[in-house]
Amino acid sequence: MKIPLLLLPGLLCDEGLWASQLDALSDHCDCVVADMTQDDSIAGMASRAIARMPETFAVCGLSMGGYTAMEVMRQAGDRVSRLALFDTSPYADTPDRIEIRKGLIERVKGGAFENVIEEHFQSFVHPSRLSDTELMGRIRSSALNVGAAAYIREQTAIIGRVDSTDSLSKVSCPTLVLCGAEDALTPPSLHDEMAALVHGATLVKIDGSGHLPTVEKPDAVVDAMRDWLEIA
Repeated sequence: MKIPLLLLPGLLCDEGLWASQLDALSDHCDCVVADMTQDDSIAGMASRAIARMPETFAVCGLSMGGYTAMEVMRQAGDRVSRLALFDTSPYADTPDRIEIRKGLIERVKGGAFENVIEEHFQSFVHPSRLSDTELMGRIRSSALNVGAAAYIREQTAIIGRVDSTDSLSKVSCPTLVLCGAEDALTPPSLHDEMAALVHGATLVKIDGSGHLPTVEKPDAVVDAMRDWLEIA
């Protein structure tokens, strides 16, 4: 029987974020990529995603998807068999970050969506990959698919997220904490802290990757996920 696996994309990402993992794991997993574009709260994103899943499932989220995975644990933790948190943070947004996000929202409302997403890309990937035309084209295509209206909803949700440190300390299922070793947005130190919060968590840092290891170093991520899911 295949493992039901819920995959939660990050800001400006669609199912393309998980393309390599979907291909590699499909023999062993029934994968569902959540639609993160419809809600303006992390709680709403989590509730919508949970509604698509069977009674028991594994969940894996990256960045905003990680915030949502932690909310999934609050809403339906007794149904989650395994948890994976990629390039994310257990903490609520700081006042400084909230102001930055509000400024980006206003710029997008003013018609600057394409300029804003290009600025995001500078910190999304390892600096060495910014000249990778194919990779950056895939990331750009996903962001344009998400679109300006959904970007505003996603940033609003991120602003309103809650601190998850207490709830993480209650997690008892097998947990993978993974990040790009050169992630500038959610640095490895945050992942050290998350892994320390979850009893028995496995911590993996992917060399040569920034904030999006699922597309920057897809094979290394697949290997880590196979270990987490205990599949050959």
